[in-house]
Amino acid sequence: MTNDDILQALKNVKYPGFSRDIVSFGLVKKIDFSDGKLEVLLGLTSSDPKVGEEIRARALEVLKQIPEVKEARVLVDMQAPTPMPASLGPTPIEGVKTVIAVASGKGGVGKSTIAANLAAALALRGAKTGLCDCDIYGPSIALMFGTNERPYADELDRIIPVERHGVRFMSMGLLLDDHSPAVLRGPMVSRYTQQFLRQVAWGELDFLILDLPPGTGDIQLTVVQTVALTGAIVVTTPQEVALIDARKAVAMFNKTSVPVIGIVENMSYFLCPSDGQKYDIFGSGGGEREAHRLGVPLLAQIPIEPTLRQCGDMGIPIVLSNPDSSSAQCFLKLADEILTLDSE
Repeated sequence: MTNDDILQALKNVKYPGFSRDIVSFGLVKKIDFSDGKLEVLLGLTSSDPKVGEEIRARALEVLKQIPEVKEARVLVDMQAPTPMPASLGPTPIEGVKTVIAVASGKGGVGKSTIAANLAAALALRGAKTGLCDCDIYGPSIALMFGTNERPYADELDRIIPVERHGVRFMSMGLLLDDHSPAVLRGPMVSRYTQQFLRQVAWGELDFLILDLPPGTGDIQLTVVQTVALTGAIVVTTPQEVALIDARKAVAMFNKTSVPVIGIVENMSYFLCPSDGQKYDIFGSGGGEREAHRLGVPLLAQIPIEPTLRQCGDMGIPIVLSNPDSSSAQCFLKLADEILTLDSE
């Protein structure tokens, strides 16, 4: 029996709360097998001892089912995560020149669609681009980039981001099955957010786009208080009910001294394909008025387009699959705006 056989058996042990196994998480550090006696050393970073106990019990159960194993022993080397000093304040992410948060005050305004296509458009323009899906509870970037590939760790225990369509990205959606919820309390959510930002080997990037969840809760505060953001883009739709919440997101950035780069108005209008007539389904002018009130640019007005939804479901950003479409042209112009601002 080889070490590969033992690793194959340990792949049946899932990390608690995840669909991914302990082998792919890189927890198996050492295997010793001789004369029917097996000893496995696992390395684990967690502040919850119950996690280590559960993994150890499951690993023992699996290993004892191997016919060649007469005696099994599982050791868990448990390390507490290193807390970030509260006084450190916002700091840069190593290797990343520009960090832009894409935010909204409410859900359903298409923020992830904006973040995904902006990242793809920047990469298309030749910028080295990364995308971090900070929406732990409702991750969608993995679907929008058409992959469920599992990220792995390097020799320094840093997560290697998945690369797709020229964009390096990380998302909780890569660690969970489609039907598995992330059942996490506030402190754990903040910790995962920090790991996605600080323990991912992003490499050298011109831009890192952060897709923030809606609202102004734990994740948003974790990001603005610990990451040196270059600025934020606020996404809204034209109607007042969306603008009310967008103002809350802007207020949060103002209170934490994060510059608001501008407003993106999504679902701005619909062009009827049969007669070319423009319909303002959600009203008109809301994003422009709000940008004027805040004294920031209206960066883009993205139309409602069936192809945009279809491309998101298929996992290919519309700027790549249908670059001549109205919405793709808007995203490319948005990327050009960002590139212009970054060069100033």
